[in-house]
Amino acid sequence: MKRRKKLILVAGLPGSGKSVFSKVAEKNSIPVVSLGDVVREEARKRGLDLSAENLGKIATELRQRYGKDIMARRVITKLLYSESPIIVVDGVRSLDEVEYFKKFFDVVIVAIHTSPKTRFSRLRARGRPDDPRSWSDFRERDERELSLGIGNVIALADFMIVNEEISLSEFEALCERLITKIAGEYFGENRS
Repeated sequence: MKRRKKLILVAGLPGSGKSVFSKVAEKNSIPVVSLGDVVREEARKRGLDLSAENLGKIATELRQRYGKDIMARRVITKLLYSESPIIVVDGVRSLDEVEYFKKFFDVVIVAIHTSPKTRFSRLRARGRPDDPRSWSDFRERDERELSLGIGNVIALADFMIVNEEISLSEFEALCERLITKIAGEYFGENRS
């Protein structure tokens, strides 16, 4: 019987280091699918700016109209048809998404935690259109993310990486070790 694919679901508040984790995965030939790209794509279809406000409204609207697992359902075909046995899904925000993915894949959740002060500083430096302009915008975005249930995903994570008071290269090394561990366990289990 063919083994189910492994999904590494990455959760963390904005600026925690999810995209760095994803880049490390890609360097290790593991494909990455971003749930945030679903919302950004929808904004582009509607001709809207990629501001935090617009993206937040679209994400909320999609979840209210189509269900809390809509982002997962929108990427499922891409995941199922991928030839890779291991795939990273960046930006999981609710247990509904986790449960949906579990119907089709073996799932491991990686949470990345970073303090609000550090995340705010990183987001201000990053300069993406949806990054906060003020501390108030930042807190509002965090509250919106938490209202989606991301705190529950983080609390139930299989692995936690704390991305605080370490250099980028140290964080990348932590990501590399964890990805290697997860892949090693998957392929080790798969050899029997």
